[in-house]
Amino acid sequence: MFEKKNVPEKTNEEDQVRLVPVLGIKPRIYLTVLYALIILLVLFLVLIYPGLTKPGSLAILNSEPLGAAVRVDGVTLGVTPCRIFIPRGRRVIELVLPGFQSIRIEQEIPGRIFASALFPRREIITGKLQSDNPGRALVLGAADYAEWSFAGEPTAGFQIPLSLSDGAYRAGPAGRDPLIRGKFNEILKGALRFASTKAALRDLLRAKFLIDNGGLSPSPVTVLRSAEEILTYLAETPGAAAWLGAVLPQDLVDSSWYQKDQEEAAALGVSSSLGTVSGEALKIGALSFRELPGGILVQGRPFPHSTTIGNFWIADTEVSTEAWDAFLADQPEWQAENTQALTEQGLVNSDYLLPADTPSYPYPTVPGVSWYAAEAYCLWLSRFLPPTLDSYEVRLPTEAEWEYAAKLGQKELPLNMPGGLWEWCGDPFAPLSFFPAEEEIIRDISSPERPVKGGSWVSTPLTIDAETRASLPPSSCSPFVSFRPVIAPRGTP
Repeated sequence: MFEKKNVPEKTNEEDQVRLVPVLGIKPRIYLTVLYALIILLVLFLVLIYPGLTKPGSLAILNSEPLGAAVRVDGVTLGVTPCRIFIPRGRRVIELVLPGFQSIRIEQEIPGRIFASALFPRREIITGKLQSDNPGRALVLGAADYAEWSFAGEPTAGFQIPLSLSDGAYRAGPAGRDPLIRGKFNEILKGALRFASTKAALRDLLRAKFLIDNGGLSPSPVTVLRSAEEILTYLAETPGAAAWLGAVLPQDLVDSSWYQKDQEEAAALGVSSSLGTVSGEALKIGALSFRELPGGILVQGRPFPHSTTIGNFWIADTEVSTEAWDAFLADQPEWQAENTQALTEQGLVNSDYLLPADTPSYPYPTVPGVSWYAAEAYCLWLSRFLPPTLDSYEVRLPTEAEWEYAAKLGQKELPLNMPGGLWEWCGDPFAPLSFFPAEEEIIRDISSPERPVKGGSWVSTPLTIDAETRASLPPSSCSPFVSFRPVIAPRGTP
């Protein structure tokens, strides 16, 4: 009595869909044709259309050494190793790496019509770059390394390229020759002058190991040899222990060598073998110069070391407005009205020749002079040297010469060097300038900034002395920066 009976469901005729023939073609036929056309269209769009609209090949490019820029028809598209789609046709492919001869390949790039999006046609292109001067690659890497040293320590969101060790990798194979490896190590000594951060130190060490192993990963033997050379060099270089103490964790520098180095530095003090000024002042235009004898300058902060100074002449004062006006009269391209043109050339900035915006400005000194403008003035003034100084030139002082003159001036001369305006120096600014390097290498690596010394009249006197140093980009102009030229034998630093 409780059995469930199957009751047929009633169908609402409104819910039924009935397809009708189209042009006499039954639904099952035209639906089959429609579905087939849709499938064919999808296959066409996936397998045929890409090959028709974007014909070409996927180029797999590599080079030895790695890191070469890839240019296709003059447009840079990547860096080796890389994969780049190159359109079909006759193409010019270049592999370019600083310090190496470029490779130029003219090649017909084919295409594929069928399934090119899924299975593109591949072209393998490789090249071995040659260099007549492999050291050039290392110098370029060192120059880039010097620029990045001013960026500080990297962070999670800000990374610094391994420019120096990349250059060492590229130049490394040539370093298998002991003579060339020795030259490469001299370049590394020049780069050491910029190893002021932990990141820079890591890059420097990596470069050293690559150079000593011919550009390859170091072996245990070469690691030991490199470590021995590094330790010997540091032990023989005054100030190296203080530098390591500033860069490395403190527990790594509490050693007998470090303590001994600090004791020797304290014994040196900051005095130097300063000579005695003699002779009359030399008048050139509106400037008077005093001849200073050579001597040994001992610098105590922050890395104690000594520097030998040759004889030179230095101006009694910073360049006066009278002296500068004489220069502008003869070299009108440096006048203030040409500031925009000079700025476009990268020689000055918008503050060129602008005085301090204060009524208490106390000096008749030309302010707002860029390093480039100061160099131009020195080159111009060299034309007026007397015949007795025909082997000399007017230039900006090196940092060491400036400090030597300041310390000697404290004893004998009214030079008033710390406390007037900051004064440009001529040598490229290196955070660790006490590390010795060949002058040619210092020039080749250069620096993005130039030194300024002495502070200005608005500086706190207790924080400024002869050893105080700072730096600015050479195109910078400031109302608190001027310069004081020297006369020195031509060709000296």
